[in-house]
Amino acid sequence: MKGDRVHFLTGTDEHGQKVYRVAQSRGMKPQAHADDMVVPFQKLWERLQITHDDFLRTTETRHTSVVQAVLQHLFDRDEIYAADYEGWYSTTAERFWTEKDLVDGKCPADGSEVEWISERNYFFRMSRYTDQLKAYIKDNPEFLQPQSRRNEVLGYLRGEVRDLCISRPKTRLPWGIPLPFDEDYVTYVWFDALLNYITAIGYHPDGPTSDAFSEHWPATYHIVGKDILTTHAVYWSTMLFALGQRPAQCLYAHGWWKVEGRKMSKSLGNVVDPHLMLDCYGVDAVRYFVLKEVPFGSDGDFAHDAFMTRYNADLANDFGNLAHRALSMTEKWLDGLTPALDEDTPRDLVLAGLAEETLNTYTRQIEGLQFSTALESLWVLIRAGNKYIDDEAPWQLNRSGDMVRLGGVMRRCLEICRIAAVLLSPVAPNKSLEMVKKLGIDSLSLTNVATLDGLTTGAKVAAGDPLFPRMQALPEKIQAVRDAALAAEAAAEPTPKKSKNKTKVTNTTPTDGLITFDAFGQVTMRAGRVVTAERHPDAERLLVLKVDIGESEPRCIVAGIAGRYSPEDVCGMMVAVVTNLKPAKIRGVLSEGMLLAVGGKEIQAMVTFTEDVQPGAVIG
Repeated sequence: MKGDRVHFLTGTDEHGQKVYRVAQSRGMKPQAHADDMVVPFQKLWERLQITHDDFLRTTETRHTSVVQAVLQHLFDRDEIYAADYEGWYSTTAERFWTEKDLVDGKCPADGSEVEWISERNYFFRMSRYTDQLKAYIKDNPEFLQPQSRRNEVLGYLRGEVRDLCISRPKTRLPWGIPLPFDEDYVTYVWFDALLNYITAIGYHPDGPTSDAFSEHWPATYHIVGKDILTTHAVYWSTMLFALGQRPAQCLYAHGWWKVEGRKMSKSLGNVVDPHLMLDCYGVDAVRYFVLKEVPFGSDGDFAHDAFMTRYNADLANDFGNLAHRALSMTEKWLDGLTPALDEDTPRDLVLAGLAEETLNTYTRQIEGLQFSTALESLWVLIRAGNKYIDDEAPWQLNRSGDMVRLGGVMRRCLEICRIAAVLLSPVAPNKSLEMVKKLGIDSLSLTNVATLDGLTTGAKVAAGDPLFPRMQALPEKIQAVRDAALAAEAAAEPTPKKSKNKTKVTNTTPTDGLITFDAFGQVTMRAGRVVTAERHPDAERLLVLKVDIGESEPRCIVAGIAGRYSPEDVCGMMVAVVTNLKPAKIRGVLSEGMLLAVGGKEIQAMVTFTEDVQPGAVIG
């Protein structure tokens, strides 16, 4: 919209052991399975009106041929070597783990089963570029975002970064891109797939590169889920260094969505069907909710009740109400023609200043990927437009016959609607276009968008149907799915067994203060890495931490350590965590564990580790 040349790439990663095994279970060849699975993604992006410039499948020749060229290029320069390797392998995570990595003998990433594998493989000298990556992160503070993810990667780099196994023998996995220097192996999916970001725009290690690559790399924004941050921040960056290239200007890792406070689960049936949402709510409302409800980068909780509340409050009551009042009063009292402006009053000048400020704030927040904050800044202007109507009372101006002032007031309200429509168009493209057409405009433009003199005097306006009709209740189809998920969840809850023993239990703690080994064994402790840290909103001595203990997502732990440590001090720190304490709210924030520290109430130091340990490792 600003006139910049933009290239938006997305696509599908189609190699790897998981794809191969699922294809086998379906009785299909891997390529046929991939061809089948890509269609729903492409159709959904169309329905969501996601207008990418390119959609790359990693099974396309334009990708696979360059991957092989890159492999040969690095092999010839001794960046790739062969070595014997053995370790615990997780098919779901598609990576090797050491003994100390495992949590209860299972994959620390997702809790899946692992198998012992001993074989010869090829390795990329990733460790060679660890110091360069540390320096790059330090010299480019905007590279890894949000800040918590930057701290997470730096914490990872403080440990031992080993060379990356980039091959799989065909005897175990025949599905993948063959190594050009050894036909008995295929490429590890996380080496193959990462290269798509540059193969799609014409990179070739032996040159010449395309004009598109020269123009668009390094990318401005590279957006990934937080669960694959390490592969993109460490694997991908070091691969680029080995190729003499730079990473993207901003690598941003976003969070996950829960549903009604629970992780999405197919067994519970609480997985949100995007097609059902689009059918029931419309594409503009869905896009708005996803971007507005949760700050980008944080985890979010999806609930249909919250959707209806957000829709009614923001879209129906605020923007919809402003548009309907401005258009209907112009139709009713001013013949449906855009009136001329009158001389500015102090209140008019304040509104004009807010419009200019809104444009600047909105632009800055969008460019910083802070979509929720950007939309909130726009809604400040929309709410100001509604208040302006209340303060100016155009109904009184109409009764008094002051048509000049009435026209000026309504003109400014219509201008606020135009500004809102233009700025909202990246989020709600259909309703935005509908809005400007109601104003007698055919297209959306950023030219002089923030001025309160952008409409054409005398142009015909039309109120028509409400832009966002108020939602009185959840759609029947949504309610039916929601009820079924809640019923499945209730059925899945274990029923407590009634105890036949009615003996009264008393405190059996020994008077000498000693406990048995069995009593101590009831305490579960694990190693954890502090992922994020911030000050408690209502307590100066408390920090609110997110701690990775090898589970699917970090735990929230409230710790009374703010007198000794700042949030910056503890991010990335390895800590000891008691994990089986009953969760409790501490000054309004739910805490799901306890950290071990020295000093009692006056904290002297956190309990940490001298050796490199993995999050989730058992202490005991």
